[in-house]
Amino acid sequence: MLSFCEWLEHASWIVTLSKTGWMYQAVEITHYFSLFILVGTSFIVDLRVLGVAARRESVSQISEQLFPWVWTALCLALLSGFIMFATDAADFYPDWVFRTKMAVILIAILFTIIVRMTTRSDLPGTTHTFSKLAAAASLIFWIGAILAAVEIAAISGLG
Repeated sequence: MLSFCEWLEHASWIVTLSKTGWMYQAVEITHYFSLFILVGTSFIVDLRVLGVAARRESVSQISEQLFPWVWTALCLALLSGFIMFATDAADFYPDWVFRTKMAVILIAILFTIIVRMTTRSDLPGTTHTFSKLAAAASLIFWIGAILAAVEIAAISGLG
């Protein structure tokens, strides 16, 4: 896998992108903006499931309104994140903090999917305990993903 990361890092389009300031900045801005949308909309749905936010609307209404934003932002975040990873793939791949971040993000995505599946059709004012536990876990794992991302530079010196 490390040899693939080295090949990816030296691919001509990745080298061009990493050496062209405005191109890399555009990818970086896309990544952070899509993360804000992804995590923000996920938080709103999770907080609604927990009964903290948007109490005037049912969980399924909030879910139906916001999940298209969640999935669009997730796709943009994954694409831009992959491009950012590719510029230093050989350094990021073996790093335990980066791997931890990826694992936490995968778990957060899993819990976001679980929340989505459990909130498709509910009666106004009722939310199952399982949905609430999944929403609480989703919040915790998204916060963990953000903290892990911030700590990559602090602990590993990468990024």
